[in-house]
Amino acid sequence: MGVRASSGTGRRDVVLGVGSALVALGLLLALPLLVSTDPDAAAEMPDQGVWLWLLAVGAVLAQSVALVWAARAPRWVLLGIVAVALAVSPAGLGLAFGVTAVGVMVAVYVAVVHDGMSSLRWVLAAAVGALAAANVMNARGQGITGPIVLEAVAQSALTVGAPLVAAVVVASRRATLAAQRAEILALAREREALVEAALARERTAMARELHDIAAHHLSGIALMAGALDRQIDADPAGAKESVRQVRTQATEVLTDLRRLVGLLRADDVAVTGVERLAGIATLVRDHPGQVELTSRPRADGEPLGEGVGPLAQLAAYRMVQEALANAVRHAPGAACHVTIDDSAAHLALVTVRNSPPRTPTPARGDGGGGEGHAGDGFGLLGMRERAELTGADLHYGPTPDGGWEVSLRLRRDEPTGGHDAGEVLP
Repeated sequence: MGVRASSGTGRRDVVLGVGSALVALGLLLALPLLVSTDPDAAAEMPDQGVWLWLLAVGAVLAQSVALVWAARAPRWVLLGIVAVALAVSPAGLGLAFGVTAVGVMVAVYVAVVHDGMSSLRWVLAAAVGALAAANVMNARGQGITGPIVLEAVAQSALTVGAPLVAAVVVASRRATLAAQRAEILALAREREALVEAALARERTAMARELHDIAAHHLSGIALMAGALDRQIDADPAGAKESVRQVRTQATEVLTDLRRLVGLLRADDVAVTGVERLAGIATLVRDHPGQVELTSRPRADGEPLGEGVGPLAQLAAYRMVQEALANAVRHAPGAACHVTIDDSAAHLALVTVRNSPPRTPTPARGDGGGGEGHAGDGFGLLGMRERAELTGADLHYGPTPDGGWEVSLRLRRDEPTGGHDAGEVLP
């Protein structure tokens, strides 16, 4: 269905009416020339200057004026224009009556384009019937007798059907273009939604990185700051060492934050290196708590983590970082053991296990407390998401002795040697 004008008439409506009037009047003027060679047809023409000629001109002008409002009320204008033709048909205008079909055809086209064919079925049927009756009465007015009903119906159907077909084609074309525009808009909105989803994932990833960095380093700083209070008087040398460790941890926080910003800004000169399995040794060495590291390298001498993708290695590094930070917060004083098993051909296994806390801690609803620790919920969520992203397998839970264990299985991109292909890590 087309768009109907809301109020008033526009220039296009006036042009439509004027154009229809010029075409119809032109045909009236040309009819005498067209039928001058046919005496029988000339007998069906009203004489110029008589009232029949003026009636034909008046009917054409009335139809043209009505067409000015065709865009606002197409069905009523169509019925009105057909009524004009029906009203003048008893006068017997002969061939001049056919000129009234110009206004009817234009009105049919405008009505179907604006309202669609489905809503105009009864109006179009009424128009065909009224035009058939008008053609019959025009023939009777000229004294024509005989079976003229079928001919009148055929003429009426042609008068309505020709512009109807053209209007349906135009309306279908417009509907197709509208559907294409709607599809383009839908695709644009879908792209915007995908961009927003990607931005949301990036924000989540950045928040997770900030959480891991801050949780690891700040928990260490808080632990060493608590020891400083006791060491200042009893162990000044130890207090100085703790201050140096606090300064080291603070520097590492800034370095990690600069690295994160460098990953987000391509034009930044910050460090953009990605942490790997080999960096876990430094992570363990700088941790303020009691942490032991066991590393099982490849039998063929390949570098640690060879064949494991950089994102998977970063996930393992962040897992160790978060697990050690959780141990400090939820199992204070507990010993931690980090294991990097890189000996298998297809898998690398990274495990962090801590013993029970030396002093009981309040139970937590998220699984932390005296029975090991489960973090604040966000840390484990970050571990799971990183594992899913890289195709790794994450397992965590309490140990039989009351501690806590987190393990991450990393798949290699391609086997690079080591043990037999059938070997599976425990």
